Amino acid sequence: MPVVSKRDPWGQPPWQLDFSPAAHSFPKSVDFAIIGGGFTGLAAAAWLRLLEPEKSVAVLEAGRIGAGASGRTGGMVLAESAAGDLPGLGDVLGGLTRILGDLGRACGMPLAENCELTLPGAWEIARSSGFADSPISWNDSGTLRVVNQVPGGSVDPGKMVACLARAAEKLGATIIEDARVERVAWAGEAELHLLRGKLCAKKVLFATNGLSLELSGLRDRAHPKLTLAASTAPLADEEIEAIGLAQRKPFYTVDFPYLWGRVCRDNSIVWGAGLVGAADLGRVEQIDIAAEEPSRMFASLERRIRHLRPGLEKLEFAHRWGGPILFRDGWEPIFDRHPDSDNGVVLGAYAGHGVALSVYLGTWAAEILLGRRDLPEWGKLT
Repeated sequence: MPVVSKRDPWGQPPWQLDFSPAAHSFPKSVDFAIIGGGFTGLAAAAWLRLLEPEKSVAVLEAGRIGAGASGRTGGMVLAESAAGDLPGLGDVLGGLTRILGDLGRACGMPLAENCELTLPGAWEIARSSGFADSPISWNDSGTLRVVNQVPGGSVDPGKMVACLARAAEKLGATIIEDARVERVAWAGEAELHLLRGKLCAKKVLFATNGLSLELSGLRDRAHPKLTLAASTAPLADEEIEAIGLAQRKPFYTVDFPYLWGRVCRDNSIVWGAGLVGAADLGRVEQIDIAAEEPSRMFASLERRIRHLRPGLEKLEFAHRWGGPILFRDGWEPIFDRHPDSDNGVVLGAYAGHGVALSVYLGTWAAEILLGRRDLPEWGKLT
């Protein structure tokens, strides 16, 4: 089924999510509660059950799994963090591959293959001299060329959400949709209050990223935006080659105006640029991409793309959507204890580097909840 099944104010991305969790009675208590059913939360749930299958784990998703940032990303996979390498971070892309391999073997599923993970590298492009043999030569406020290649690749976001959800469920985690947590009362253990009742948990992972800032203790500590993306109808192979994307490496500019993109398996191309802020206390849930400012930004983006080079003037766009993205000063992810209790861990603010990093850090968070690992020296809320 699609990531969303009705008219959504954030639009509908092209990714398909063919997973629905099994029906469960609502639990009264669990060892670990995970708030948020995206890459972070699902990876953490699967990893918890893989390491300690006797522990109970519940994933509580306010809507449908993948309906937030994870199902709305463009699927570009990047190494490190938006702030670059961090002390003790390790090999993010190697870690992602290892995690998917370990979970896949435990579940009897080739997760990396099923979610279409490829890591051919990524291009940094800029309006400067660039490589002499740059396959890209686009007219966009100057001539855009490839100036560097970095580790990276792409994934199908809908398939990766579904793969992680299947792994978590097969390993014994309970996934509950339409389970918005309204507040958490801390008294040693956590008491989670939902419309459908209460749930007690020994420890909690807050994995809602740019949503539910108050619940995660992130109010005034991070800044949510809605990032915009559009995808074309599938192109012929010769058209992909003429554009300069035959190597199918994702790309992003390292100067302004910003532009990023990637070729999908069906030869459609995802392009992205632009951030939309929310007027009301940063609540991106209230943004509608049909409103005046996002509509103007989409028109500008599509106009830019059609003028990158001859032959793109009649390019068709099949999908337009927005996805929540969370930033903090300094661009480091947030990875710390909850401000109200050491029994809660908060993880998010990937600032556009969340596809690989969220899974990688989600398993790290699971090991912290189990007492097997310490928090990093970076990522503090204070």
